[in-house]
Amino acid sequence: MGLSIRFGLPVIDPWRVIVAPGAAGTDPDILWRVRLPRILAGAIVGGSLGGCGAVLQALLRNPLAYPHILGISGGAAVGGIGAQLLGISTVTLAGLTLPGGILAAFATALAGTFCVYRLACVRGRLEPVTLILVGVVFNSFAAAMILFFFSLADMRESRSILFWMVGSLDLIDLRLLGWAAAIAISGLLYLMSLARALDVLTLGDDVAAGLGVPVQRVRRGAFFGTSLVVGAVVSLCGMIGFVGLIVPHTLRLVLGSDHRQLIPASVLGGAIFLVVTDYLSRTLLYPIQLPVGVLTAFCGGPFFIYLLKRHRRRTLGHGWK
Repeated sequence: MGLSIRFGLPVIDPWRVIVAPGAAGTDPDILWRVRLPRILAGAIVGGSLGGCGAVLQALLRNPLAYPHILGISGGAAVGGIGAQLLGISTVTLAGLTLPGGILAAFATALAGTFCVYRLACVRGRLEPVTLILVGVVFNSFAAAMILFFFSLADMRESRSILFWMVGSLDLIDLRLLGWAAAIAISGLLYLMSLARALDVLTLGDDVAAGLGVPVQRVRRGAFFGTSLVVGAVVSLCGMIGFVGLIVPHTLRLVLGSDHRQLIPASVLGGAIFLVVTDYLSRTLLYPIQLPVGVLTAFCGGPFFIYLLKRHRRRTLGHGWK
Protein backbone atom coordinates (compact mmCIF):
# COMPACT_ATOMS: atom_id res chain seq x y z
CA MET A 1 0.00 0.00 0.00
CA GLY A 2 2.86 2.37 0.81
CA LEU A 3 4.56 1.69 -2.50
CA SER A 4 1.29 2.17 -4.37
CA ILE A 5 0.78 5.55 -2.69
CA ARG A 6 4.31 6.69 -3.49
CA PHE A 7 4.79 5.40 -7.03
CA GLY A 8 1.42 5.98 -8.67
CA LEU A 9 1.06 8.40 -11.55
CA PRO A 10 1.58 11.24 -11.02
CA VAL A 11 4.36 10.51 -8.50
CA ILE A 12 3.83 12.26 -5.16
CA ASP A 13 5.86 12.55 -1.96
CA PRO A 14 3.63 11.50 0.97
CA TRP A 15 6.19 12.66 3.55
CA ARG A 16 6.25 16.13 2.05
CA VAL A 17 2.44 16.24 2.07
CA ILE A 18 2.41 15.43 5.79
CA VAL A 19 5.29 17.70 6.85
CA ALA A 20 4.72 20.70 4.56
CA PRO A 21 1.29 20.44 2.90
CA GLY A 22 1.31 24.11 1.88
CA ALA A 23 4.38 23.60 -0.32
CA ALA A 24 3.19 20.34 -1.89
CA GLY A 25 0.92 21.88 -4.55
CA THR A 26 -1.86 19.52 -5.60
CA ASP A 27 -0.26 16.49 -3.91
CA PRO A 28 -2.45 16.71 -0.76
CA ASP A 29 -5.64 16.54 -2.84
CA ILE A 30 -4.30 13.59 -4.83
CA LEU A 31 -3.22 11.76 -1.68
CA TRP A 32 -6.16 12.32 0.66
CA ARG A 33 -9.09 12.53 -1.75
CA VAL A 34 -8.14 10.13 -4.53
CA ARG A 35 -5.25 7.76 -3.95
CA LEU A 36 -5.50 6.82 -0.28
CA PRO A 37 -9.27 6.06 -0.33
CA ARG A 38 -8.97 3.80 -3.38
CA ILE A 39 -5.93 1.98 -1.96
CA LEU A 40 -7.71 1.40 1.36
CA ALA A 41 -10.75 0.20 -0.57
CA GLY A 42 -8.56 -2.11 -2.65
CA ALA A 43 -7.08 -3.69 0.48
CA ILE A 44 -10.49 -4.14 2.12
CA VAL A 45 -12.21 -5.50 -0.99
CA GLY A 46 -9.34 -7.77 -2.02
CA GLY A 47 -8.91 -9.15 1.49
CA SER A 48 -12.64 -9.78 1.82
CA LEU A 49 -12.93 -11.59 -1.51
CA GLY A 50 -9.80 -13.65 -0.83
CA GLY A 51 -11.03 -14.76 2.59
CA CYS A 52 -14.52 -15.58 1.30
CA GLY A 53 -13.05 -17.59 -1.56
CA ALA A 54 -11.03 -19.72 0.86
CA VAL A 55 -14.12 -20.38 2.98
CA LEU A 56 -16.34 -21.30 0.02
CA GLN A 57 -13.76 -23.63 -1.50
CA ALA A 58 -13.53 -25.50 1.80
CA LEU A 59 -17.24 -25.44 2.47
CA LEU A 60 -18.14 -26.87 -0.94
CA ARG A 61 -14.97 -28.98 -1.39
CA ASN A 62 -14.60 -27.46 -4.83
CA PRO A 63 -11.55 -25.49 -6.06
CA LEU A 64 -13.76 -23.66 -8.57
CA ALA A 65 -16.00 -22.11 -5.91
CA TYR A 66 -15.72 -18.39 -5.35
CA PRO A 67 -18.24 -15.57 -4.74
CA HIS A 68 -18.53 -14.42 -8.36
CA ILE A 69 -19.36 -17.71 -10.06
CA LEU A 70 -21.72 -18.90 -7.29
CA GLY A 71 -23.96 -15.89 -7.83
CA ILE A 72 -23.24 -14.16 -4.52
CA SER A 73 -21.69 -11.12 -6.20
CA GLY A 74 -24.41 -10.96 -8.85
CA GLY A 75 -27.13 -11.16 -6.23
CA ALA A 76 -25.49 -8.41 -4.21
CA ALA A 77 -25.21 -6.18 -7.27
CA VAL A 78 -28.92 -6.61 -8.06
CA GLY A 79 -29.88 -5.52 -4.55
CA GLY A 80 -27.47 -2.58 -4.48
CA ILE A 81 -28.57 -1.27 -7.88
CA GLY A 82 -32.23 -1.72 -6.98
CA ALA A 83 -31.76 0.29 -3.77
CA GLN A 84 -30.01 3.03 -5.73
CA LEU A 85 -32.76 3.29 -8.35
CA LEU A 86 -35.44 3.35 -5.64
CA GLY A 87 -33.59 6.09 -3.78
CA ILE A 88 -33.05 4.02 -0.63
CA SER A 89 -29.87 5.67 0.63
CA THR A 90 -30.24 4.84 4.33
CA VAL A 91 -32.26 2.46 6.48
CA THR A 92 -32.84 2.85 10.22
CA LEU A 93 -32.74 -0.35 12.29
CA ALA A 94 -33.02 -0.27 16.08
CA GLY A 95 -32.12 3.41 16.08
CA LEU A 96 -29.01 2.86 13.94
CA THR A 97 -28.85 4.45 10.48
CA LEU A 98 -27.24 2.09 7.96
CA PRO A 99 -26.50 2.48 4.23
CA GLY A 100 -29.44 1.14 2.24
CA GLY A 101 -27.18 -0.17 -0.53
CA ILE A 102 -25.23 -2.43 1.83
CA LEU A 103 -28.37 -3.86 3.45
CA ALA A 104 -30.04 -4.49 0.10
CA ALA A 105 -26.86 -6.05 -1.33
CA PHE A 106 -26.55 -8.34 1.70
CA ALA A 107 -30.19 -9.43 1.52
CA THR A 108 -30.09 -10.31 -2.18
CA ALA A 109 -26.65 -11.94 -1.87
CA LEU A 110 -27.98 -14.17 0.93
CA ALA A 111 -31.13 -15.00 -1.04
CA GLY A 112 -29.09 -15.82 -4.15
CA THR A 113 -26.71 -18.03 -2.18
CA PHE A 114 -29.62 -19.92 -0.61
CA CYS A 115 -31.30 -20.51 -3.99
CA VAL A 116 -28.11 -21.71 -5.67
CA TYR A 117 -27.28 -24.03 -2.78
CA ARG A 118 -30.76 -25.56 -2.60
CA LEU A 119 -30.97 -26.13 -6.35
CA ALA A 120 -27.52 -27.77 -6.37
CA CYS A 121 -28.50 -30.32 -3.71
CA VAL A 122 -29.52 -33.73 -5.08
CA ARG A 123 -31.15 -36.05 -2.51
CA GLY A 124 -29.75 -33.98 0.30
CA ARG A 125 -26.18 -33.97 -1.01
CA LEU A 126 -24.39 -31.12 -2.71
CA GLU A 127 -23.27 -31.87 -6.27
CA PRO A 128 -20.18 -29.74 -7.10
CA VAL A 129 -20.71 -29.78 -10.87
CA THR A 130 -24.39 -28.93 -10.48
CA LEU A 131 -23.42 -26.10 -8.15
CA ILE A 132 -21.23 -24.51 -10.82
CA LEU A 133 -23.95 -24.88 -13.46
CA VAL A 134 -26.64 -23.41 -11.21
CA GLY A 135 -24.28 -20.55 -10.30
CA VAL A 136 -23.71 -19.77 -13.99
CA VAL A 137 -27.48 -19.77 -14.64
CA PHE A 138 -28.12 -17.53 -11.64
CA ASN A 139 -25.41 -15.13 -12.82
CA SER A 140 -27.17 -14.94 -16.20
CA PHE A 141 -30.42 -14.10 -14.44
CA ALA A 142 -28.67 -11.45 -12.30
CA ALA A 143 -27.06 -9.97 -15.43
CA ALA A 144 -30.50 -9.80 -17.08
CA MET A 145 -31.90 -7.99 -14.03
CA ILE A 146 -29.01 -5.51 -14.11
CA LEU A 147 -29.55 -4.84 -17.81
CA PHE A 148 -33.26 -4.31 -17.09
CA PHE A 149 -32.34 -1.72 -14.46
CA PHE A 150 -29.89 -0.21 -16.94
CA SER A 151 -32.67 0.30 -19.49
CA LEU A 152 -34.81 2.12 -16.90
CA ALA A 153 -32.06 4.40 -15.63
CA ASP A 154 -31.15 7.90 -16.75
CA MET A 155 -27.66 8.87 -17.97
CA ARG A 156 -26.16 9.46 -14.51
CA GLU A 157 -27.61 6.26 -13.09
CA SER A 158 -26.53 4.31 -16.20
CA ARG A 159 -22.89 5.23 -15.57
CA SER A 160 -23.25 4.10 -11.98
CA ILE A 161 -24.76 0.76 -13.04
CA LEU A 162 -21.90 0.22 -15.48
CA PHE A 163 -19.54 0.84 -12.55
CA TRP A 164 -21.35 -1.91 -10.60
CA MET A 165 -21.11 -4.38 -13.49
CA VAL A 166 -17.41 -3.94 -14.24
CA GLY A 167 -16.02 -3.26 -10.76
CA SER A 168 -13.94 -0.19 -10.06
CA LEU A 169 -12.18 1.61 -7.20
CA ASP A 170 -12.73 5.11 -8.62
CA LEU A 171 -14.54 7.79 -6.61
CA ILE A 172 -14.82 5.87 -3.34
CA ASP A 173 -17.35 7.30 -0.84
CA LEU A 174 -15.44 7.58 2.46
CA ARG A 175 -18.57 7.15 4.59
CA LEU A 176 -19.55 4.01 2.69
CA LEU A 177 -15.95 2.83 2.89
CA GLY A 178 -16.08 3.06 6.68
CA TRP A 179 -19.30 1.06 6.90
CA ALA A 180 -18.11 -1.55 4.40
CA ALA A 181 -14.80 -1.95 6.25
CA ALA A 182 -16.51 -2.42 9.63
CA ILE A 183 -18.97 -4.98 8.25
CA ALA A 184 -16.36 -6.84 6.19
CA ILE A 185 -13.87 -7.09 9.07
CA SER A 186 -16.58 -8.31 11.45
CA GLY A 187 -17.71 -10.92 8.93
CA LEU A 188 -14.15 -12.09 8.25
CA LEU A 189 -13.44 -12.50 11.97
CA TYR A 190 -16.55 -14.66 12.26
CA LEU A 191 -15.49 -16.78 9.26
CA MET A 192 -12.04 -17.23 10.77
CA SER A 193 -13.69 -18.62 13.91
CA LEU A 194 -15.06 -21.45 11.73
CA ALA A 195 -11.59 -22.56 10.59
CA ARG A 196 -11.42 -25.77 12.66
CA ALA A 197 -14.89 -26.84 11.56
CA LEU A 198 -14.01 -26.16 7.92
CA ASP A 199 -10.93 -28.37 8.25
CA VAL A 200 -13.17 -31.25 9.30
CA LEU A 201 -15.82 -30.51 6.68
CA THR A 202 -13.26 -31.06 3.92
CA LEU A 203 -13.32 -34.75 4.92
CA GLY A 204 -17.03 -35.00 4.02
CA ASP A 205 -20.32 -34.33 5.75
CA ASP A 206 -20.68 -37.82 7.22
CA VAL A 207 -17.19 -37.85 8.70
CA ALA A 208 -17.63 -34.32 10.06
CA ALA A 209 -20.96 -35.22 11.68
CA GLY A 210 -19.38 -38.33 13.19
CA LEU A 211 -16.65 -36.15 14.73
CA GLY A 212 -19.22 -33.88 16.35
CA VAL A 213 -19.27 -30.97 13.90
CA PRO A 214 -22.77 -29.44 13.48
CA VAL A 215 -22.56 -29.55 9.69
CA GLN A 216 -25.73 -27.68 8.79
CA ARG A 217 -25.17 -24.97 11.40
CA VAL A 218 -21.59 -24.39 10.22
CA ARG A 219 -22.68 -24.34 6.59
CA ARG A 220 -25.50 -21.87 7.26
CA GLY A 221 -23.17 -19.66 9.31
CA ALA A 222 -20.50 -19.70 6.59
CA PHE A 223 -23.00 -18.82 3.87
CA PHE A 224 -24.42 -16.04 6.04
CA GLY A 225 -20.94 -14.65 6.76
CA THR A 226 -19.76 -14.75 3.15
CA SER A 227 -23.00 -13.11 1.95
CA LEU A 228 -22.58 -10.34 4.52
CA VAL A 229 -18.96 -9.65 3.55
CA VAL A 230 -19.52 -9.88 -0.21
CA GLY A 231 -22.63 -7.70 0.00
CA ALA A 232 -20.64 -5.01 1.81
CA VAL A 233 -17.72 -4.93 -0.64
CA VAL A 234 -19.89 -5.20 -3.77
CA SER A 235 -21.93 -2.22 -2.58
CA LEU A 236 -18.63 -0.33 -2.30
CA CYS A 237 -16.97 -1.10 -5.64
CA GLY A 238 -19.19 -3.33 -7.78
CA MET A 239 -18.46 -6.85 -8.99
CA ILE A 240 -14.71 -7.49 -9.04
CA GLY A 241 -14.24 -11.08 -10.07
CA PHE A 242 -11.67 -13.86 -9.72
CA VAL A 243 -9.83 -12.55 -6.63
CA GLY A 244 -11.54 -15.20 -4.51
CA LEU A 245 -10.51 -17.87 -7.00
CA ILE A 246 -6.87 -17.07 -7.72
CA VAL A 247 -5.59 -16.13 -4.27
CA PRO A 248 -6.93 -18.98 -2.05
CA HIS A 249 -6.09 -21.69 -4.57
CA THR A 250 -2.53 -20.42 -5.03
CA LEU A 251 -1.95 -20.11 -1.29
CA ARG A 252 -3.39 -23.57 -0.65
CA LEU A 253 -0.64 -25.01 -2.85
CA VAL A 254 1.94 -23.24 -0.64
CA LEU A 255 0.45 -23.47 2.86
CA GLY A 256 -1.72 -26.58 2.68
CA SER A 257 -5.34 -26.86 3.80
CA ASP A 258 -5.12 -25.77 7.44
CA HIS A 259 -7.73 -23.01 7.40
CA ARG A 260 -6.40 -21.43 10.58
CA GLN A 261 -3.52 -20.34 8.35
CA LEU A 262 -5.20 -20.32 4.94
CA ILE A 263 -8.06 -17.91 5.67
CA PRO A 264 -5.90 -15.13 7.21
CA ALA A 265 -3.28 -15.66 4.48
CA SER A 266 -6.00 -15.38 1.80
CA VAL A 267 -7.21 -12.14 3.36
CA LEU A 268 -3.69 -10.70 3.24
CA GLY A 269 -2.97 -12.16 -0.20
CA GLY A 270 -6.24 -10.85 -1.63
CA ALA A 271 -5.48 -7.37 -0.30
CA ILE A 272 -2.01 -7.42 -1.87
CA PHE A 273 -3.33 -8.79 -5.17
CA LEU A 274 -6.02 -6.15 -5.59
CA VAL A 275 -3.81 -3.23 -4.49
CA VAL A 276 -1.18 -4.29 -7.04
CA THR A 277 -3.81 -4.83 -9.73
CA ASP A 278 -5.30 -1.40 -9.01
CA TYR A 279 -1.84 0.16 -9.30
CA LEU A 280 -1.43 -1.45 -12.74
CA SER A 281 -4.90 -0.30 -13.81
CA ARG A 282 -3.89 3.30 -12.95
CA THR A 283 -0.49 3.26 -14.62
CA LEU A 284 -0.44 0.88 -17.62
CA LEU A 285 -2.29 3.24 -19.99
CA TYR A 286 -1.88 6.50 -18.08
CA PRO A 287 -3.64 8.96 -18.28
CA ILE A 288 -6.39 6.44 -19.14
CA GLN A 289 -7.42 4.47 -16.06
CA LEU A 290 -8.81 0.98 -16.58
CA PRO A 291 -11.44 -0.40 -14.19
CA VAL A 292 -9.65 -2.81 -11.90
CA GLY A 293 -12.27 -5.48 -12.65
CA VAL A 294 -11.01 -5.63 -16.24
CA LEU A 295 -7.50 -6.63 -15.15
CA THR A 296 -8.70 -9.18 -12.59
CA ALA A 297 -10.82 -10.77 -15.35
CA PHE A 298 -7.79 -10.88 -17.66
CA CYS A 299 -5.88 -12.72 -14.91
CA GLY A 300 -8.75 -14.90 -13.71
CA GLY A 301 -10.21 -16.14 -16.99
CA PRO A 302 -7.21 -18.27 -18.04
CA PHE A 303 -6.70 -19.35 -14.40
CA PHE A 304 -10.30 -20.58 -14.19
CA ILE A 305 -9.95 -22.57 -17.41
CA TYR A 306 -6.75 -24.16 -16.06
CA LEU A 307 -8.49 -25.14 -12.80
CA LEU A 308 -11.51 -26.50 -14.67
CA LYS A 309 -9.36 -28.76 -16.86
CA ARG A 310 -7.27 -29.87 -13.87
CA HIS A 311 -10.37 -30.60 -11.79
CA ARG A 312 -11.96 -32.57 -14.65
CA ARG A 313 -8.82 -34.70 -15.13
CA ARG A 314 -8.68 -35.42 -11.40
CA THR A 315 -12.39 -36.32 -11.31
CA LEU A 316 -12.05 -38.71 -14.24
CA GLY A 317 -8.91 -40.19 -12.72
CA HIS A 318 -10.82 -41.09 -9.54
CA GLY A 319 -13.59 -42.70 -11.56
CA TRP A 320 -16.40 -40.38 -10.45
CA LYS A 321 -19.63 -40.77 -12.41
